[in-house]
Amino acid sequence: MFRTMMKSKIHRARVTEANLNYVGSITIDTHILDQVGILPHEQVQIVNNNNGARLETYVIPGERHSGVVCLNGAAARLVQPDDIVIIVSYAMLDEHELATFKPKVALMNENNGIDEIIEQEPPLTEM
Repeated sequence: MFRTMMKSKIHRARVTEANLNYVGSITIDTHILDQVGILPHEQVQIVNNNNGARLETYVIPGERHSGVVCLNGAAARLVQPDDIVIIVSYAMLDEHELATFKPKVALMNENNGIDEIIEQEPPLTEM
């Protein structure tokens, strides 16, 4: 049996651009992609913390260390510059891979720098 698991996550990135006239996709700083193991053209889910929009697209590598997070094409209608987004990629894992698999989560700062890379998110629910 295979299970779909979170593979990588860029948590609370700030959108730097929204380009309605581009063909499509999301452009992300190559350094950030390398740190969480997301590849060019990989499918990702985008969750907009500002308005609740959720969409899927693919990644285009952006200039290294630029901090760029740019939604292109139709996605630019759902995400605006300065919105805070969560970018997630998933992987299909078999039962044997589950025991040792560790996702990578980049906790971002307001300038799209990586504050920390973690392998598991702590529970944040308050009672």
